[in-house]
Amino acid sequence: MSSSQYRSQLERKQRQQADAVAKAADLRKKEAGHRADAAKERQAASRTSSPGTSKTKLSQAARSEEKANAAGKSAAEVEKKAAGFAKEAAGLLVKLAKAEAGERAAADRRRAQVERVAQRATVVRQARVDARLDAAEAQVEEIMREFRVPKAEPLRILMLGASIESDPLRVGREQSRIRNAVRSSLHRDLVEFDVRGSATTADLLDGLTGFRPHVVHFTGHSAEHLLVFEQDVDAPNDGLVVSAGAFGRALAATDNPPLLVVLNSCDSAPQAQRLVDQGVVPFAIGMSDSIGDLDAISYAAQLYAAIANGQSITSASASGQVAVEMAGLDDHDLPTLFHAPDADPRAAVLVKPPAAQPVQ
Repeated sequence: MSSSQYRSQLERKQRQQADAVAKAADLRKKEAGHRADAAKERQAASRTSSPGTSKTKLSQAARSEEKANAAGKSAAEVEKKAAGFAKEAAGLLVKLAKAEAGERAAADRRRAQVERVAQRATVVRQARVDARLDAAEAQVEEIMREFRVPKAEPLRILMLGASIESDPLRVGREQSRIRNAVRSSLHRDLVEFDVRGSATTADLLDGLTGFRPHVVHFTGHSAEHLLVFEQDVDAPNDGLVVSAGAFGRALAATDNPPLLVVLNSCDSAPQAQRLVDQGVVPFAIGMSDSIGDLDAISYAAQLYAAIANGQSITSASASGQVAVEMAGLDDHDLPTLFHAPDADPRAAVLVKPPAAQPVQ
């Protein structure tokens, strides 16, 4: 959860604790009052010479003592609740501190990423200037990398979803949301899916070589250096850990590597950046921190809806982030787009409808 969610829970627990402490104090006050009344009535009974009056006073003293005991019991129960609220508040305070530290670290990573992008842009601009000078001197036209952007074929998206029993994810819901979003898009007939709902490493390799996807989308558990696929076994298990290096080599081990890889999983931005830096793919998207299920689903659905509507990769990713933000969710700034120096995501349109035929 985000720090704002922890802070809200902490404030609620602190209010509950304060209310309980105040209620317990009021009950203790009533208890003390009833005990004082009982003492007075017993003292009055001892002073009177009338047996009847003495009996009445002692009876009143007993009733006051019962009221005092009841108030004391209620006070003890409320004090126990107050202690429980205090313990929960202390736990939330620790979680809040960790969440704030994580958000500060994420902000630092984002700032570092912005600086790296700026530095990379400077290097790219200088390289382009040098290339133009070399081209003028050698009278050789600069040849930029040619991408396998689909033109006369549909965009093929390989969707890999992997969940584990100890920490299940809403893989099926995400895949359904993505397909429904594309089904409602302008160029829905130009998009094809190969959906692997319980993806194993065999599904990854088979999908890459058989389906030849332009986009590989992974949903599951991950970290900076690994992804977790499912195991094709009947016994309960926590999945199969695949290193980021092995995943990248699998993507590269095909004559038609994908154009875009989307790692819709926690802490996957470093993996996405390495895929681009190592030349495996020209474009990659990863998450700069842990991301909630609903945030990830909202981002992915809008990302592919925008792609299927003919938007560039830059615009589609930005549209997905806005969808998360407008839904009132917290993780809209986590999806991070990386691209090769000679690949412009603003100009990369993955779904291009055929040219309209002239009216006869």
